[in-house]
Amino acid sequence: MKKKSNSSPLLEVSHLEKSFSDKLILDDINLELKPGKIYGLLGKNGAGKSTLIKTINTLIIPDSGKILFKNRPLGPSSKAEIAYLPERTYLDLSTTIKYNLDLFSSFYKNFDRKKAVEMLHSLDLDENMKLKKMSKGMQEKLQLILVMSRKASLYILDEPLGGVDPATRDFILDTILTNFADGSSVLISTHLISDIERILDEVIFLNHGKITLTGSADYLREKHQKSIDQIFRETFKC
Repeated sequence: MKKKSNSSPLLEVSHLEKSFSDKLILDDINLELKPGKIYGLLGKNGAGKSTLIKTINTLIIPDSGKILFKNRPLGPSSKAEIAYLPERTYLDLSTTIKYNLDLFSSFYKNFDRKKAVEMLHSLDLDENMKLKKMSKGMQEKLQLILVMSRKASLYILDEPLGGVDPATRDFILDTILTNFADGSSVLISTHLISDIERILDEVIFLNHGKITLTGSADYLREKHQKSIDQIFRETFKC
């Protein structure tokens, strides 16, 4: 069941711009994320999705514009409430599952270790197993479990479906849908629209650093009489 939202924005991005080597990557980005919704940040590779996500997570400093989280500038308080899953693996493959549970427990006050352990046991994963002994799909599942076990206000997932098999994709989507905290929101960046659109409440189309379309997934499907994947393909066709 989807969470209900209220009218006050969780995250506000205003007139955000970022360039690298004189190339404009984010071009006057304006958007709002409200609590209780799953947002899809949709665009082709190179559209600026990861740059926007890294800017929200203060890993990249914008050239201009501002980002507010719960009406406050980004800082330590927003870092404590935003759970981020980067596109590339960040876990040390020489460590064990237990080591990473200990790490998240000590680093994040909002980490629910009991929830993480329950999800890991549902996959028959031994906490003493080393990550390098796990398949890529299992590593992806572990990363997602660690992130989704935080009681965060906003979960930001950058290409969580990339490079994994269909069964793992289903697990990832079901985990996202059933485990994000009540009243929180999820922002998922992806170009694999058909796999993910069943869980989306809202969509944001990003193309060449510009937002070209936003709206309710249900409204857009009804308006265009097409799936979000079909709308995406028509919008971004070569």
